[in-house]
Amino acid sequence: MVNLLVVRHAESVWNLEGRWQGQADPPLSEPGAVQARLAASNIDGVGCIVSSDLRRAISTAEIIAETLGAEPVIIDSGWRERDIGRWQGLTTDQIESQYPGALAAGDYPPGWESNESLLDRVLAAIHRTAARVVSGDVLVVSHAGVIYTLERHFGCGFDRIGNLGGRRLLVQSGEVRLRERIALTNDGECLRPAATKER
Repeated sequence: MVNLLVVRHAESVWNLEGRWQGQADPPLSEPGAVQARLAASNIDGVGCIVSSDLRRAISTAEIIAETLGAEPVIIDSGWRERDIGRWQGLTTDQIESQYPGALAAGDYPPGWESNESLLDRVLAAIHRTAARVVSGDVLVVSHAGVIYTLERHFGCGFDRIGNLGGRRLLVQSGEVRLRERIALTNDGECLRPAATKER
């Protein structure tokens, strides 16, 4: 049995600027680095740390690993954010201006990675990660779009997730179960896990 804690990376400079990131690779902001250090104090019992291959996730994972004295971070591109095509780097206001009504209509631009494609690679990453450790607790530093896609797959409605918020997953005998949402920090304060029914 493997318990995965899949969390969104700490704040990046584009989060600070309100830009859509997708698979762009902006670094963490200075407050983001502080968030990651604070988050580490709310994590225990993790035997392995895995990260998306994007810099904001790797930096978050490395800060947590260093703070915890954990093994080197394992990089897995399967955990990277959705490709958002031409919207990468734009603010929501710029998207509304350049693509009027597209957001509300779900009319995504060329290059947008489909839900099916994203889900397939994330499920493959889950099974790869679980196979690496066989049993125990694993921290995975990933992205909001990955978490939203998993939640949608398990029948959850959309609910925005902050930096260093995440979901617990249970992987047992090849079956993946969605468990509670958690937040490791909120401006430096640990939040208790959300009371969510296991799925």
